[in-house]
Amino acid sequence: MFSCKETALIMKAMDTQSKILIIDDDRDIRSLLADYLELNGYATITAADGNAMWLALNEHKFDLVVLDLNLPGDDGLTLCRNLRAKSSMPVIMLTARSEPLDRIIGLEMGADDYLPKPFEPRELLARIRSVLRRTSSSQRDIHGEQAQKIKFADWTLDLTARHLLSPEGMVIALSGAEFRMLNIFLDQPNVVLNRDQLLNIMHGRDADPFDRSIDIQISRLRQKLREDARTPQIIKTVRNGGYVLAVTVTAESGA
Repeated sequence: MFSCKETALIMKAMDTQSKILIIDDDRDIRSLLADYLELNGYATITAADGNAMWLALNEHKFDLVVLDLNLPGDDGLTLCRNLRAKSSMPVIMLTARSEPLDRIIGLEMGADDYLPKPFEPRELLARIRSVLRRTSSSQRDIHGEQAQKIKFADWTLDLTARHLLSPEGMVIALSGAEFRMLNIFLDQPNVVLNRDQLLNIMHGRDADPFDRSIDIQISRLRQKLREDARTPQIIKTVRNGGYVLAVTVTAESGA
């Protein structure tokens, strides 16, 4: 039996664990992943389909979602798109299909990372740690702990709520990857960043040089910023150079 003090310490440790929601219609995979992640220090809850996913999201606060693509009812792409409209919570998608198009579509729906089956649980663990580390880094932000809002070209990035505000005050939801990408540009306005630099910042040194996620995230950001793809004015393409945020940036403390 634990003493009251020991019990309190255990409960405190559980409260500080990152909590992962696993959605997969295969019971064995759900159990395997949950057991493995819990052995590695994560709290987990599992769901077999979209309905169970929404119930879990209504009842608990999660730090990351592991979402299978092939589910009964609403598939993973639909669920990811609907989740992204409401939240910037990081999403890692799983799929039995390894076609590049599936990965591209998953990223376009707002997934932060993508892992084809079969995979080793330790690979998923590495992806989870990487995504959570990048998310945590974005939340701290090099603008400084006091900065809460970043203004640029009549738009506002709310660093606390992790969403965009349009010039008219409309809330625009961002995926975790979109939030980090925009943050990168806002940290370095009027500095040309090439694709390899962005890949390295977003995905680490082991990033696939043929990874199209950078192009996809920039395209999605431009759409949300109402940019004309042919003549963007905020995030511009530099021929043979990369991309640049070509506007003035100011930080606000929110005080």
